[in-house]
Amino acid sequence: MSEVAVAAPAEAAGKRGWSSRQVLVLLVIGTAALMVSLTQSLLVPVLNELGTDLNAGSDGVAWLLTSTLLVGAVAVPAFGRLGDLYGTKKMVLISLSMLVLGSLVCAFSDSLAPMIAGRAIVGLSVATVPLSISLVGVVLPREHSAAGIALISAMLGVGGALGLPLSGLVAEYADYHVLFWICVAGGLLVIPLIARMVPAPQRAGQGRMDIPGTILLGGAMLALLLPLAQGDSWGWTDPLTIGLLITSAVLLAVFIIVELRISSPLVDVRTTARPALLLTNVASLFVGFALFATLIGTATYVQMPEVTGYGFGKSILVGGLCMLPGGIIMLVLSPLSAKLAPRTALIIGSLIIAVGFASRIFLTDSLWQVILGATVAGAGTGIAYAAMPGLISHATPLSELAAANGLNSLFRSVGSSLASAIGGALLAAKTVSLGGHELPSLGAYQWLFALCAGAAVLAAALALLIPKHSATADAAIPE
Repeated sequence: MSEVAVAAPAEAAGKRGWSSRQVLVLLVIGTAALMVSLTQSLLVPVLNELGTDLNAGSDGVAWLLTSTLLVGAVAVPAFGRLGDLYGTKKMVLISLSMLVLGSLVCAFSDSLAPMIAGRAIVGLSVATVPLSISLVGVVLPREHSAAGIALISAMLGVGGALGLPLSGLVAEYADYHVLFWICVAGGLLVIPLIARMVPAPQRAGQGRMDIPGTILLGGAMLALLLPLAQGDSWGWTDPLTIGLLITSAVLLAVFIIVELRISSPLVDVRTTARPALLLTNVASLFVGFALFATLIGTATYVQMPEVTGYGFGKSILVGGLCMLPGGIIMLVLSPLSAKLAPRTALIIGSLIIAVGFASRIFLTDSLWQVILGATVAGAGTGIAYAAMPGLISHATPLSELAAANGLNSLFRSVGSSLASAIGGALLAAKTVSLGGHELPSLGAYQWLFALCAGAAVLAAALALLIPKHSATADAAIPE
């Protein structure tokens, strides 16, 4: 099936709106993105149960999350460039196949090592979301591409918000292996539908795969994200932690030098340095910080015992359900973002996030106040996330679109990793002693919420600096 099969009828229909095939194509790709984004939060509520069942300590169980994060950090830019060179649809199918394979390994595993291996394979599927953003932007006609891109991008937040209540439900009523079977079923559902229904755009990229650049960027991301994930265990002043962070900076510097000198780079550094792209990516880091802090600062917050003075003593399921309204509002508001100029949407979304977190500092008396603050922050996240691919598309050549979306996704991932590291350290540093246990204090959470509000304000400030007319002559999607 060619690209014309979807785009041409819409152009003929013109102002008549969406055709049924276009809606189905978007639904299928959106479901694929949702399944992958679910995997990033699905295990968080059941980590204690996993540790008990697998006879593993907290450090070992943490690798179930860390392995996915590290492999995803390498896979996202690499798969993005491969999508430009060999076909975005093909790479979406390959990355989804990794979701099925890795989840199958986990579903049949009853010990730690094979489960970590399975989660590492799942990390390859993380590239699905940025690839899907690029795919939707090309296969849908111009009048619908912005709405499609906004919906797929919002799935990054929606999946995280839906993953917690789903995991809490399974933890309360079923075996945690069911979570992996859900991922297997979702992948097996969407792979044949994408293969059959979604057109394959013509390959826009030229050249060859940049192996040295891939190794350098992958090494730099590993050296950065590993100490961020393990810093609490190793110690932030440990020589290994400091050495890896320095190594990351050196590798990134070498990566930039190499990319400037080769004809077919993994990342076109000159294009990425355009103000519209550079500022959008840095803003993405701050929004990614705020999103992950919403996850760790809401579900765990309401599960804290009432004797802490702020907690509500709720179950894992209730903690996850507190995130559900935010996930729903992200999905509902993504079309609104598509109707705004991407720069305006990023500013508005970031400021809404700041309002949501600022309210969390003061509104602590009732559960509904916590849910309200998390939902407001979720609404802003949905609008901001949906805006970013539009800014990327307006400032990136079509031949580099998948790689650029992959790099933007990588910045969001780094932001989430920073939130995990800083938030975890903050909650561990400011504690109250109850019954011989050290639990985070209300002040620790309030500092976390203040940091998130500040990060969101910085994202808005960076968005203000993005040129109003940032589209270039070679843009994948002109303004």
